[in-house]
Formats: sequence, C-alpha cells, structure tokens
Amino acid sequence: MNVLITGANRGIGLGYVKHYLAGGHQVWACYRADQGGLAQIDDPSLHLVRWDVSQDPPPGFIDEAGIPAGLDILINNAGVYGGHKGRDQSLEGVTPQTMLEVFDINCVSPLRVVKHLWRRVAKAGGVIANMSSKMGSSADNSSGGVYAYRASKAALNMLLRNLAIELGRHNPAALCVGLHPGTVDSRLSHPFQANVPAGKLFSPARAAGHLLDVLDGLGPEDSGHLFAWDGHRIPF
Repeated sequence: MNVLITGANRGIGLGYVKHYLAGGHQVWACYRADQGGLAQIDDPSLHLVRWDVSQDPPPGFIDEAGIPAGLDILINNAGVYGGHKGRDQSLEGVTPQTMLEVFDINCVSPLRVVKHLWRRVAKAGGVIANMSSKMGSSADNSSGGVYAYRASKAALNMLLRNLAIELGRHNPAALCVGLHPGTVDSRLSHPFQANVPAGKLFSPARAAGHLLDVLDGLGPEDSGHLFAWDGHRIPF
C-alpha cells in the first residue's frame, strides 16, 4: 500500500510510520522542520517529505515530493493542544488568538492537505483518517473546559462527514473516518495525563497498533464516523 502520514516525526505519527514499514508498505512521512525519530529509520520504503501543513505548498510540490497518483491511506495526524489546560483553555483564560491558532492546525490544516490529495485517495479507493478526539464530541462532553481544543476537534468531525460524502460521490470504495486514540504518552497529551486511569495511558506504538486494527476493519458503512481506539463509534 501507499501511505501518507502528516506529523510523522514523533509520537503516534512515528508509531504509524514504523507499523506500516514493518508491514512492507511504502510510506511518505511528513514533518514540518525537525525529522525527529524519522532520521533514525533506514528503510528504502520510507520517503521523507518536508511539509508544513499550516501553509499551502507551492505549485508542483506534490509531484516533486514523489507522492504517488494513488494513495491507499492518508492519515492527517499533525495537531496541537494549545496553551495550558488550566489557563489558556479555560473560559476566563482562552483568547481569540489561541482559538484561531488551534483551529488552524487541527481543522484547517487537514483540509489543506486533503485539497491536494483527495483525488489520489479516491483513485485508489483508499481511506482518509483524521486524528480527532472524543473531546470534540458534544454528546460525550460532561466536564466542559478545554475550549480551543474541543472546538477544533468538533469542527474536524464536521469536516470528516463532508469529506465522506465527497469521496463517496467519486468512488464508493473510498472512505473518510475520524480516530480517537485514547490518551497517548506524548507531548500533546501532557495536560491530561494526571487524570488517566492505570493502564489507559498508551505508548505511541500501542496506540498506533490499536488504530491500525480499526482501519483494517472498516467497511463502506463506517465512512463519515468517529471511532475510538477499541473500535466503538463515538457520537458527534
């Protein structure tokens, strides 16, 4: 398979890279500036792509990067938390600037990527997987707070519903889903880790393995939905 992953230089993105390479697949791993853990991988099936997804790429960038005409899996993994849970994401502390910065990376940037690659996914009858969160679920929200992050993921969930419809019109075999990885031991999740029950803080490799199992089990009826790491649907 041909797989492209954004935010692939560390955390769960790097976990995806390692899993797909171990399976013998071709992987285009995108990073903003620092190759991070990608620099330690020596594998001819790994193709490094320097792509700051917060910016539109220049004309011809996609072909120059060697991204194939058909993509089986596109994982929009790049994302940010934004500020600190107790201050910058509280009702009194959140600012328009924080809201816009988090929204840009967590929602607008995946759209930037998809605008350039969706036809390649549709051609292959592939899957677009957006890394979302149950924190973007209105139905699941019982604690409040975390304004910027929650709002950005809620917007991303609407985006994936739209993309599922668009992809289906061009190729019914092409799917778009959202993925909730649980709490992963990564830089993004540090504000949440203190409240995570024992055994529910996953390493990036374990989280990636869970979500790859979810992707492997998808069918046409699953397009446009949000899935947790254990495979159950999360209501929007």
